[in-house]
Amino acid sequence: MVDFKKTVADEVLLRDALEAADIVPLAIALVHLTGQPEILDTLQPHVHGPWDYSESIPAELKREVRERLAAALKEYAAADRPEPPAPPPEVLRKMMRLAAGQPIPDEYAPMMLEQMALDGPAHGVSGWQKKPAATAPNQFKVAIIGSGMSGLCAAIKLKEASIPFVIFEKNDTVGGTWHENPYPGCGVDTPNHFYSYSFEPNHDWSHYFSKREELWAYFERCADKYGIRPSIRFNTEVTAAHYDASRECWRITARSKEGREEAIQAHAVISAVGQLNRPSIPKIPGLESFYGPVFHTAQWDTEQDIKGRRVAMIGTGASGMQVAPTIAADVERLLIFQRSPHWVVPNPNYHRSVSDAKRWVLKNIPFYAQWYRFQLFWGFADGLYPALQIDPDWPMSDVSLNAINERYRQNMIRHIKREIGDDPELLQKVIPTYPPYGKRILIDNHWYRTLKRDNVNLITADIDHVEAGAIVTRDGQSHAADLVVLATGFQAGRMLWPMDIRGRDGHSLRDLWGDDDPRAYMGITVPGFPNFFILYGPNTNLGHGGSAIFHAECQVKYTIQCLRALFENGWASLECRQDVHDSYNQRVDEAHRRMVWSHPGMNTWYRNKNGRVITNSPWRLVDYWKMTGHLNLDDYLVRQHDRASQPAAGTFDR
Repeated sequence: MVDFKKTVADEVLLRDALEAADIVPLAIALVHLTGQPEILDTLQPHVHGPWDYSESIPAELKREVRERLAAALKEYAAADRPEPPAPPPEVLRKMMRLAAGQPIPDEYAPMMLEQMALDGPAHGVSGWQKKPAATAPNQFKVAIIGSGMSGLCAAIKLKEASIPFVIFEKNDTVGGTWHENPYPGCGVDTPNHFYSYSFEPNHDWSHYFSKREELWAYFERCADKYGIRPSIRFNTEVTAAHYDASRECWRITARSKEGREEAIQAHAVISAVGQLNRPSIPKIPGLESFYGPVFHTAQWDTEQDIKGRRVAMIGTGASGMQVAPTIAADVERLLIFQRSPHWVVPNPNYHRSVSDAKRWVLKNIPFYAQWYRFQLFWGFADGLYPALQIDPDWPMSDVSLNAINERYRQNMIRHIKREIGDDPELLQKVIPTYPPYGKRILIDNHWYRTLKRDNVNLITADIDHVEAGAIVTRDGQSHAADLVVLATGFQAGRMLWPMDIRGRDGHSLRDLWGDDDPRAYMGITVPGFPNFFILYGPNTNLGHGGSAIFHAECQVKYTIQCLRALFENGWASLECRQDVHDSYNQRVDEAHRRMVWSHPGMNTWYRNKNGRVITNSPWRLVDYWKMTGHLNLDDYLVRQHDRASQPAAGTFDR
């Protein structure tokens, strides 16, 4: 809750902060405090998108909003009034429309009320539907594999529900990908004020798109604030988890950093290892013979000094686009080997720091932070969804999907030409020939300016082989280098590898999925694997935008509903029905056939060798939120406790 007296205590600070703030979230905060929505109609004609209004709103109108808001804040402080409740639905719809700059379907209102905590702190599963046995949750034990973003989210919510858990973490601290990726320039390409837990907003981000160290620190703070660290076994990697039907539990094999193995029992397992945690090392002939250092971006050798050296970087995806501009000024020569170009968008906030005044507003102006987050939600997620749909009658189907997709393509081409239009040869190399969003859209991290540097070469000829001191391309050119960086992504298709996961009948998850065809119901549960839940599982990657944290919160909420059903009904286990699983995956495949990632114009890690989209979600965020919001027990097979079985004891047995 905001302290209104503190907010208005310093008149100069308040006025300066209001001048620095975005006017639309301020106006919505004003309506929320006063209950007078007329200003929304006055502003609406000037707002055409989540951020497309800074120059179009008249200065007098901006001044009116700031003056009225300052007066409202002072009134609340003088009367010692609490924050008001959520506005009525018709006003909320107007607020959402102004924030987005376009009409928002009514179906978004319940989700955004929860996301913005406007109807109370309903982030998770609220209470019991019926009273469980008094000892049920306390006797039940959950093993979480991984303490990255989703693993910590699961732990926090399990702790809120008083369900015992332990986290197995192969690293020496929390943070997952933000701990494991120390490469230069590593950072987030989702705005920070959206890429954070909805129940733990951070108003102190130093930048709108923060770098790895600050993101890692955020998750470290969350682990400490919610008391999760004591429940983590660091430097301990899970190598296997086998379901023991006779004891109604999972038998987990964990290996310490020193190689010592131990056996642990748990009633349920939550895999929080994600999709992007095992580097993909390309099979290039002769790579092992290179005389200098060779390492993947996710395994960056921090002991190596790259200054003044000739660096060959293979790959131009997300990590490569962050590494190259960061190191280009320090190396003697940077050779960038590109298989195919990516679509790139500019964002004026990408390198911009958050001002002290803006941080003050986020902390002290009630409802401002929530509506600012909503703008990011819409602009970086479902607002983009129509651009992904294939129009079968679209005449330019080789390069775009529909009119909206084509408009985005033209906007990006204009940006590229502004950056390097004076270099026709380079321009030809960097404009993709496939539709936008076919591969991950990247934010321009001064990428094109980097490519124009005298000491940078973009090489598009295919690599033939590697020699002791050079990379040789198929056109016969030899490119001398001292060090090779592999910006080649991850083995996304081999989800949960190399763990040996075996279900009720001893069947291996790897045998079921193969190397590149993972499937799960809503990306979370798999038939034959009781009480086994996957976070960031198959078809839950957000290829067009959004926040992985949003999806993780949906998956954790759903998982806890499953556990709650076990406690309330005294069941031993539940597992997804095969027909439900298969029907869901058919719907996933049908949806993808109408979407950009099935377009034949490119190769991408989103698809497996047979062309099936295995990583990306085909749903809008609101669709997935609704799917995971309420557990339908008809989707599951449940089993009562076998009185003859010997369930695991009340503590984590070894």
